[in-house]
Amino acid sequence: MRTAVGFAAGHAMVLAVGALAAVTLGLLVPAVISSGAERVGGGMLVAMGVFGVWSLASGRSYGHIHGPSGDSAAGRWHLHLARASGHPAHTHGGSVVPLVIGALFAVSSLRAVMLLQPFSPSAQALALPSLLVLIALFGVGILISMSLFGVLLARVLSLRTVNAVGRGAAAIVSAASIGLGLYWMVS
Repeated sequence: MRTAVGFAAGHAMVLAVGALAAVTLGLLVPAVISSGAERVGGGMLVAMGVFGVWSLASGRSYGHIHGPSGDSAAGRWHLHLARASGHPAHTHGGSVVPLVIGALFAVSSLRAVMLLQPFSPSAQALALPSLLVLIALFGVGILISMSLFGVLLARVLSLRTVNAVGRGAAAIVSAASIGLGLYWMVS
């Protein structure tokens, strides 16, 4: 859940700052930067997909469940990208990586958000609150979509099944990430 919250927050924050800049300062991201950001986003998708395939193929990923003080009954299932031998406590700390990745992916959407601003002075008074509400709803949608898969699996399936489905889902998502990234980079 923390991963979904971080990604959604990073994405929504960058879009909100872009909306603020567009409405209050009249700024617009040039098309060349937006296009370059899409290619960078595609490259990031390919890199994450390749890393996902490598971690599955090499055995450098594992999932397990535990809660506070090792209590598996009150815990949650999660994935680690390391060998299963040893389990240092620091691996469960918060990470800013999802926040940063969400923010980076948002850069390619900034131009589209900035183009949503109305140009007449009377419409601009409503533009900023409207855009911020739309961005907040978009962020909530990201959060729901990213959380739904994990929450449903954790509540419906056994741990052994979640591990098998999780590895299969990771392989599918990795392959899809590579395909979508290549599409973004070429188109």
